Order: sequence, then C-alpha cells, then structure tokens
Amino acid sequence: MKLAIVSSKPQTTRTSVQGVLTEPELGQIVFVDTPGIHKSDSVFNQRMMRTVRASLANLDAVVYVVDARREIDDEQRQAMDVLQNVEVPVILALNKIDKIPKKEKLIALLSDYQQIREFTAYIPISAANGDQVDVLKNEIFKHLPEGEPIFPEDHVTDQPSRFIAAEMIREKLLDSTEQEVPHSVAVFVEKWEETPNIIRVTATIFVEKEGQKAIVIGQGGAMIKKIGTEARLELEKFFEQKFYLELFVKVRPNWRENIEFLNELDWRKMIGGDTTSEK
Repeated sequence: MKLAIVSSKPQTTRTSVQGVLTEPELGQIVFVDTPGIHKSDSVFNQRMMRTVRASLANLDAVVYVVDARREIDDEQRQAMDVLQNVEVPVILALNKIDKIPKKEKLIALLSDYQQIREFTAYIPISAANGDQVDVLKNEIFKHLPEGEPIFPEDHVTDQPSRFIAAEMIREKLLDSTEQEVPHSVAVFVEKWEETPNIIRVTATIFVEKEGQKAIVIGQGGAMIKKIGTEARLELEKFFEQKFYLELFVKVRPNWRENIEFLNELDWRKMIGGDTTSEK
C-alpha cells in the first residue's frame, strides 16, 4: 500500500507522512516520511525544512534514502550536515540498485559516503522490486526499543482522507506536467461527501500564473481530464470504493509566500471524511 506520493520531481513530499508497519512476529515500525532536505528559498520551503528538523526529534532510528544512480552533490552534503547532530542510529539506504548494471559503481558510491560520514549500516535496495527491503526492515527492527505497540494492528497512517486525496491528485499532476509547474501547484479538497455507493470529491488545483493554469487545463481540457481520470482510478484502488472527482484550477499568485494560505493547506485543516488510519 502506497501512503506517500512519488514522482521524479524534487521536493515531492511537502509534509511529514506517517506510515505504520505491524508484524506480529517482529513488532511495529512507525515510519515518518519527511520532505527532502533542500535550500529554503521561500516561506513554503522554510516550513518544509522546519518539518524535517522537527521530525528528527524523538526518533529511534533514521533511514537516509538516496538514489544510487546519483553521485554525491551539494544536496546530499547538505542533508548529511543536517544529520550530523542526530544521535540515534542512521542507516544509509541506496535505492534503485536495479538501475545500476555495473556493481563497481555502487561499491565506489558506498566508499564515497563512508568518507563523508559513518553510518550505522549501508544497505543497497530496490524499492521497485523489493530487493533487500527485508534486510533494511530487519535492520530497523534491531534499533527499536522493546515495548507494547503504539497503534492497533490495522492502523496504517495518521493522514485524513482529504489529504490523501489531495496528494494523489497532485501526484498525477506532477507526472503529467512540465518542469515549470510542479513547485507552483497546490491542491485543496473543498468538498468530501460519502454515500453508500460513491464518494464525491471536489478539489481545487492552485497555481501561481495564468500560463500555468493553461498548462494544467490543457488544450480543450485534455490535461485536466487526464489528471482527473488517473487520480480517480488511484483513489478507487486505495479506498476500495467508487469515486466521483470534480477538479477546478485557480490562480493564486505567490501562494508559497502567503502564510494564511499555507495554513489552510496544512493537512490538519482538511477535516471531514473518514480518516484513513485503518484499512
């Protein structure tokens, strides 16, 4: 089950997303997926970095996930600077090893990371095909304290349904639009109505410029229709229920600098609809 959206665009994750894995034989892991560490050049980005730092407090272990295809750059060095003051075990997970034909490159990258920082463990993985994921999971369990589970077995996330729906819409938008659009897009679920047979959702996609609005709508409405169809299918798969999804696009200039608007986008404000803590 996918709880956090993914895309090839940087800074896809904008807030902390909690996911809970419970295995009766091993225990319970509460994962907290945070925004990526990046330069804080706007009020919005500064909020994301505060979320990262807050999430690093009171943890039992940290998993730093990197793309094994990329050489170490300023972004990775900045991330490791943030991790320098973390006192709990930090595990380095090198993802996408299925995309690396020559393992010598992977060995060289591991050596480069070792020279910058000593990690508790170095685990190459492929999230796509599951290679070594169990090794990573077992390594995490090694560093968790013994105790009673925090959540019931069927609890999977702290995110409300409206937030999950907004994120799924944003994911499909990221997959379909050009580079200039992603950072300038926000999605807010305005209405969530449940009936026995269908869930009706109305959502607004906010952009910063008229040109971006035209891109999101597309010629003859083709792009917004594509985004809506793909998001609806994803929602029906996740919630196991039929959806009717209505999308609107509005221009909100400089929304990333608007504190009042950013407060409204906070997932904690998206009340209404069932929470998705149980599946």
